[in-house]
Amino acid sequence: MLLARHSLDQDLLREDLNKKQTQKDLECALLLRQHEATRELELRQLQAVQRTRAELTRLQHQTELGNQLEYNKRREQELRQKHAAQVRQQPKSLKSKELQIKKQFQETCKIQTRQYKALRAHLLETTPKAQHKSLLKRLKEEQTRKLAILAEQYDQSISEMLSSQALRLDETQEAEFQALRQQLQQELELLNAYQSKIKIRTESQHERELRELEQRVALRRALLEQRVRGPASRTGEGE
Repeated sequence: MLLARHSLDQDLLREDLNKKQTQKDLECALLLRQHEATRELELRQLQAVQRTRAELTRLQHQTELGNQLEYNKRREQELRQKHAAQVRQQPKSLKSKELQIKKQFQETCKIQTRQYKALRAHLLETTPKAQHKSLLKRLKEEQTRKLAILAEQYDQSISEMLSSQALRLDETQEAEFQALRQQLQQELELLNAYQSKIKIRTESQHERELRELEQRVALRRALLEQRVRGPASRTGEGE
């Protein structure tokens, strides 16, 4: 009778322990599912935050680049307008220089004419009257030749001045345009370098945030497993 009673008690005890173990296994499975669900939720939230941050950074960089390119285009357009105005103003400047050369030419012609008249008067006084006709003819031809040389020099001076001024304006404008291009290119390269630095920093931040999340999840799971094993260990010690 006592043996049967003991056997029954043992069966009841095992059944009770099995129920408790089953209950504990269910609780453990539930806690692990909750842990996994929490981990997946935190990961999705982190990924959503990081996607939003990356998209905002991309849009900001796109806006900055667009603004820089628009600024470059405006600066080049302003310089072209300035150069076009200089070209329009050039005829006035050239006309002024041409008038100055013409004035010098006219003064030279007047001097040459005065010298011609003085020489003619002197030669007429000192030359027999019978030779006056041939003398005047020779003097006239010489005067015409000298004036023709002066006119040729005048035309050459005007031509050289026009070519020189046009070339100087072209060279000045080209140098100014190249300097602006170089400056704008440097500004664009600085912007690209800055944006690359921001992008690398953001990517590093995302990697760090992901590592920190993985560390928190691992710690939480370790604590959960310790919590699950704890009572079982104490139960085993009690038996």
